[in-house]
Amino acid sequence: MALRPNVFAAAEGFPNKKGFGLTSQIRRAAVSIPSNIAEGRGRTSEKSFALFLTQARGSLYELETQAELAGELGFATKDQAAAIIAEAAEISRMIHGLLAKLLRGA
Repeated sequence: MALRPNVFAAAEGFPNKKGFGLTSQIRRAAVSIPSNIAEGRGRTSEKSFALFLTQARGSLYELETQAELAGELGFATKDQAAAIIAEAAEISRMIHGLLAKLLRGA
């Protein structure tokens, strides 16, 4: 959840050209990460939770790619893109640790 405000703030400066979907994509990815974690947590098995965590991790990787692209294209500042990527890397480590724990116990 903490990643979303930084992503949305950076996306405010993206161009509004019709047909250019990076703004929408990066925002959807930022919302998808905690949503998948929450949905998986509500499931009845650790195996199901692990599946949703892998989906959250996929969205996180999408977000990192989109942030890097936004920085390269000049839509986000290099500092904004770097901050998002660094925060995403930390979240990735947390998801990986939780996944490892779930899979050991499964």
